[in-house]
Amino acid sequence: MARNAQISRQPKRKLATAKKSPRRSNVSTSSSGPSSTRRSRPGDPVAPAKPRRYRPGTVALREIRQYQKSTNLLLRKLPFSRVVREIAIEIMEPDANVGYRWQSSAILALQE
Repeated sequence: MARNAQISRQPKRKLATAKKSPRRSNVSTSSSGPSSTRRSRPGDPVAPAKPRRYRPGTVALREIRQYQKSTNLLLRKLPFSRVVREIAIEIMEPDANVGYRWQSSAILALQE
């Protein structure tokens, strides 16, 4: 009987690696270009500073706090009252062509 050579398999070990920070790409390291020798001069236009970028959700949380503190109405009164009346007409019986009167305090109570 022929014997087959068997290769002993060793379990793969996971090497402990430290987290690597992303490397910066050095596109041109030579100083022969005109951009590297150019210095800022008094007559050069100044580039405007970039506006601050907040992390996602920071501005939203700030707006939530702002609106929770305020007591003013976020929607204007007349457009809101039109929408309320329109919805009330849709819900009521379509056969009844009766116009309903609304108290302004009732609509304001709905809006708050």
